[in-house]
Amino acid sequence: MNRTAFSDALAPIAARFPKVVREHEILRVAAAISGADFEQSAKTARHEVLRWAERRSGGQLPGEAWKSQNFDYFSGGRNSVGVRFGNDASDIWAIRADDPDKNVAGRVWTTEVVVGVLAGQQPRFSARLLVSSSEDDLKIEPHSPGFVQQVAESCGLQLGPQSIESAPWLIDSDEETDLLTDLMVDPARRLPLFVLTVPEAADDLNSPLLDANVLSRAMLGLGQVVILPAIHTWKLTDRFGRYKSVFGGAVRAYLPGFSADSDPFGHRLVLANQLSNSDGIAQCMRWMRSLAASESIRRFRLGEDVLAFADIRNASLQTGQQRLKAAGAGDAEQLAAAMARIDALEAQAKEKDATNQWISDEHALAEQRAEAAEAQHRAAAFRIQQLVEQMRTTGGSPDAVLELPNSWADFANWCDVHLAGRLVLSPAARRSVRAPEFEDVALAARCLIWLASECRDRRMGEAQGSLAEEPIEEGVRNSHCGGDQFDLDWQGQRYTADWHVKSGGNTRDPKRCLRIYYFWEPSTQQIVVAEMPAHRRTAAS
Repeated sequence: MNRTAFSDALAPIAARFPKVVREHEILRVAAAISGADFEQSAKTARHEVLRWAERRSGGQLPGEAWKSQNFDYFSGGRNSVGVRFGNDASDIWAIRADDPDKNVAGRVWTTEVVVGVLAGQQPRFSARLLVSSSEDDLKIEPHSPGFVQQVAESCGLQLGPQSIESAPWLIDSDEETDLLTDLMVDPARRLPLFVLTVPEAADDLNSPLLDANVLSRAMLGLGQVVILPAIHTWKLTDRFGRYKSVFGGAVRAYLPGFSADSDPFGHRLVLANQLSNSDGIAQCMRWMRSLAASESIRRFRLGEDVLAFADIRNASLQTGQQRLKAAGAGDAEQLAAAMARIDALEAQAKEKDATNQWISDEHALAEQRAEAAEAQHRAAAFRIQQLVEQMRTTGGSPDAVLELPNSWADFANWCDVHLAGRLVLSPAARRSVRAPEFEDVALAARCLIWLASECRDRRMGEAQGSLAEEPIEEGVRNSHCGGDQFDLDWQGQRYTADWHVKSGGNTRDPKRCLRIYYFWEPSTQQIVVAEMPAHRRTAAS
């Protein structure tokens, strides 16, 4: 019996079993708590979290909770458990609160919060939001929990160079714009920046097309919302180039790690015409909230930036068990402590199983997205080829009026935009064109145009003639690498860069010597530039 027939045969039986309940992690928050008095700041933060937990509990938390002691509170599924332990060097407090969804039966929200104080350091604050559900299609619009705003307003929260505040950041001067552009490329930045620009013809020069206040509150601790009036957008374009800027009412997400050399397609842009109606605005709001939440899980590491409640409770029980043993407590007391720890370990193991299942599910989804992206890429490459052929049949050329890049800073973006589907730079090539010594940017660009057109056409059999020692322009030719060829990995496959474009004669002066090492990738019908523009040092050269 094949697999499909087997699953079909079991379907009536499986339908009678209850659906599997899975735990999904929605978001993570991590920050330092501000304030000169570390102990008082931590105490205030704990109090704000307890206030939030009690409002959702349907009753009153026990007195131990308000004394920051261990406590258990059970109230028809709205349960809360608190743990605190420490020593001379640390003081760790954590709470886990469950809350059934008010609208969806069987869906339960779980919030974990940790406030930690280490000797001589600012208190640390972390939170996790999880949901348990048997739903096959979990549709959730992530929102930062309310206690994050309470702690931010009562104590202040900071993450690297970014202050966590519920209000959006309004850029109202050139100095503020400079601060924004510096923050965009700051390697210490941990949160995404969502830059909302204002249309030039807007009645209110400080009002973007989206509700920045609602969005900022929803993404508190997950991302920073910035309002950029039209008068200040030119500074972004001047510093990062047109393809990495944002203007005209558009919205862009700048993820941590952004730089002047970043791939512009890695920092999503939503144009103003996509925000022309309520559906487009709502879709963009959902996308930004989902992106901020997923990025928080990807970037904040569990066990380092964010602590899990199960780990803290287990550590607390282990410490208590050791104290009882050292104090010579009776067998019954030690046995009770051991049983409590066993229960905690079982809960911890269950949570880790749920986490592993979530990781497995996310991996499967990532594979599906990668396969879909690969298929779309092939389709796009095919469509580009169709358009190129149509243009040629009418006597035109896709590169006839192509404007060449003026500097190396624009070079990679220029390739991405104008040579897409025909030629692509490898990661190594992208790095090497950031600020090379080779001076003739236009020559390098013209050589890539030749590779994307004449060379590619011959590879596809659409033009005749050998590529060996083919002259490209005066002093520049295409030839086989010979002993200079090398192997490299590209999109999970091993290739050999066996051809190169060369100029400069026998000189090795990096300012005048051009080398473009490349190979032909038949599945996508592209030229892949492996390295450029410097001569590659090998045993043969």
